[in-house]
Amino acid sequence: MKIRDLEVFVVGNPPPGWGGRYFTFVKLTTDNGISGIGEVYCATFGPKALTAMIEDVFERHVQGTDPFAIEALWRRVYGAGYTLRPDVSLMGVLSGIEIALWDIKGKALGKPVYDLLGGRVHEKLRSYTYIYPDTAAGQDDSIYWNAEQSAARAAHYVKLGFTGIKFDPAAPYSAFDPRQPSLESLELCGKFCKLMREAVGTKADLLFGTHGQFTTSGAIRLAKRLEPYEPLWFEEPVPPEKPEEMALVARATAIPIATGERLTTKYEFARVLECRAASILQMALGRVGGLMEAKKIAAMAETVYAQIAPHLYCGPVEGAANIHFSASLPNFLILESIETWSGFHSQILKKPIRWEEGYVIPPTEPGLGIELDEEVARAHPYTGDRLHLEMNPQPL
Repeated sequence: MKIRDLEVFVVGNPPPGWGGRYFTFVKLTTDNGISGIGEVYCATFGPKALTAMIEDVFERHVQGTDPFAIEALWRRVYGAGYTLRPDVSLMGVLSGIEIALWDIKGKALGKPVYDLLGGRVHEKLRSYTYIYPDTAAGQDDSIYWNAEQSAARAAHYVKLGFTGIKFDPAAPYSAFDPRQPSLESLELCGKFCKLMREAVGTKADLLFGTHGQFTTSGAIRLAKRLEPYEPLWFEEPVPPEKPEEMALVARATAIPIATGERLTTKYEFARVLECRAASILQMALGRVGGLMEAKKIAAMAETVYAQIAPHLYCGPVEGAANIHFSASLPNFLILESIETWSGFHSQILKKPIRWEEGYVIPPTEPGLGIELDEEVARAHPYTGDRLHLEMNPQPL
């Protein structure tokens, strides 16, 4: 069995657009007709350039190869062009391809992917959601800086069954970060945590998100405001490029530090673990290097009692990969959901991801256990040229 064909889908994510402007799916097909689906999480280039990169990697390294030979393929791509170092764009491309190869392997063997990753440890996976506006009630993005409205939404999610709620009121982020938080921002963050805790009591963990906006000292100042409300984590308090600074934040607060959505490969995560910068790792499977690389990182984390909470700001294919990965982990903590996997995240699949009362139920079908609805994908092409995510280009 050899890999024969590639198809790339750049799918526009219709309003409200949660999970990003578009999703980049890759479909690989073998010479005996088995297809696998993967998802690339690359925000550094626009969709046309990204599609060209996927096609280039496929033609150079994937076409005509054995879908089971993932380790050898990974090294060839990782070293392409005399690199042998973490390259976030290249690893995004490789991740999507690698996920599709696991889907093919599972289908060829008649096994769910988690069975090929060591077997299923968890029958169900605790999940959390970011707070999103109630668009049916006319809410908009202003809810992200409105503590009262966000607290009411948190209570709504708890009624649905969620036991983890994530929010980020700590001000916008820019390409010129890190910076000190303003007194106004510190006050707002404290207010959010206070009202959130009052709204959910002990029924849900509070997950405080930031995006590397703050200096080390600024992050420590913010952590002191948050500590009385006992968040489960303080996410990416400083930029990801120097984990030694994040480690100083970790030592200065009782709140667990979480990080990893912008990191790629075992090598970057090794630095985080070596300096004890975080005790919760949030790799994005469509960027980190794929399922096998993520499994290696999880094993490294296990040796220092760090836990895994896969990140998701993508489509449901990366979400499905997260599910199989998490189901196989002894050190799994919690899984990110886009609300209850409804809306476009369910429409793009022929069978939606199963979510029940705060938990995701891993599928039992072979491979990833999902099937992309290609008619829906083709009916929603992304025709713009913006990046999947964009930072403020001016200092704040």
